[in-house]
Amino acid sequence: MLPVAISVLKTYDPPVTAFEGREVTAVRRYGKFLDIEADGLHFVTHLARAGWLHWKDTLPDGLPRPGKGPLALRVALETGEGFDLTEAGTQKRLAVYVVRDPAEIPGVARLGPDPLAADFDEERFARLLANERRQLKGALRDQSLIAGVGNAYSDEILHAAKMSPFKIAASLSPEETTRLYEALRTTLTEAVERSHGLAAGRLKAEKKSGLRVHGRAGEPCPVCGDTIREVSFSDSSLQYCPTCQTGGKPLADRRLSRLLK
Repeated sequence: MLPVAISVLKTYDPPVTAFEGREVTAVRRYGKFLDIEADGLHFVTHLARAGWLHWKDTLPDGLPRPGKGPLALRVALETGEGFDLTEAGTQKRLAVYVVRDPAEIPGVARLGPDPLAADFDEERFARLLANERRQLKGALRDQSLIAGVGNAYSDEILHAAKMSPFKIAASLSPEETTRLYEALRTTLTEAVERSHGLAAGRLKAEKKSGLRVHGRAGEPCPVCGDTIREVSFSDSSLQYCPTCQTGGKPLADRRLSRLLK
């Protein structure tokens, strides 16, 4: 295991070298955190917005050079296979931890329930939203409220539920709560099923092809044909369909004026 970018490694005890020579015994997911367990130690990574995992059947010869390209860390197996963690852009948010217990990682410790867990029923979902005075878009993305939903799939869930991203979470009627819960579970379940068995290198393309509104501003809505619109923020954006989600009324871009609700 070789860190190439010093910014990627967030822990020092145990050292990253302690993972070497151990046998992988389990692989798990906690929200957006990936956990590889090897004989009691855990290699946990969060890819953030611009990070990616590249599996390689044969790793390149020689040691990678720090500061050259997007490579952040390389993991080599005894078989000659392995993977690279890379991160594009200048904001270095890709994170790697080597810990004895994933609960030691603050981001894991604060995670809310997994929306695909067997015990995550509609009643539990309704309780989570009951006191949320935030807009639905922000509530769905809050990892301490519900684990694992990011910018892309929050757009997809809200489109499937036919709800404005700016609707206040606590204002949902029982019927709307049911609709949002079903959209949440169905959208994420279908995304997992589409990705099942795919090589890591194909996951990003598969995800993009399965999105109906996110990243598709200016294109026709696949449900009603209206033009998909966008609202931009300082470091992100959301996409939605006015006809399906906001009664035909476009939402004002925060960069230009107040939001219409």
